[in-house]
Amino acid sequence: MNNLALFDLDHTLLPIDSDYEWGQFLVRKGVVDAEEYQRRNDAFFAQYQAGSLDPVEYLEFALGTLAGFAPATLQRLQADYMAEVIQPAIKPAARKLLRDHADAGDLVAIITATNAFITAPIARAFEVGHLIAARPELDERGHPTGRLAGTPTQGQGKVTHMHAWLDSLERPFDSFERSYFYSDSHNDIPLLSVVSHPVATNPSAKLAQHATALGWPLLHLFND
Repeated sequence: MNNLALFDLDHTLLPIDSDYEWGQFLVRKGVVDAEEYQRRNDAFFAQYQAGSLDPVEYLEFALGTLAGFAPATLQRLQADYMAEVIQPAIKPAARKLLRDHADAGDLVAIITATNAFITAPIARAFEVGHLIAARPELDERGHPTGRLAGTPTQGQGKVTHMHAWLDSLERPFDSFERSYFYSDSHNDIPLLSVVSHPVATNPSAKLAQHATALGWPLLHLFND
């Protein structure tokens, strides 16, 4: 594995935001207070788009919701969410991009600010064996407590978590001939600035402007 290929998830490999859509799914299922949850979910999403989101505050809002469900209910909701929301959103172009890197022998990982409860099944659906995501704290039964374990995987945190993950594999970052990171978000500029081959993928207007100024390639994965 001479190259490293990292992928953001929401609006990069998926044309949706899996975190936001999970909240919408819970509202549709009627398992949360629809008005209050919708209000908070929409507010956090607007903060994320504006780059002003407090990641710990949001993650503990989302993880606190998980802690309110029995384990069997969580499993059922997770399975239904994958079938109803995520599977229809997995597009051939995203699968091909991942497969091209895997077939080239690259070390492939998804690195996302969204929590691992939501994203671990998505990574499996994409056949990606490595996931770097926000980790829910678990109690002795393996059930979410509603708190975040460790630090967020957002912004500069993605750089920190990437290095820790590579160190755990005994593959330091500078051992790779090339490193790629695909992302749509200006929040990911710290990691995009570290890799040798940043790719602004389905980029937001702010990221597209930044990428164009620096000569980074732009990839429109879902409408080219």
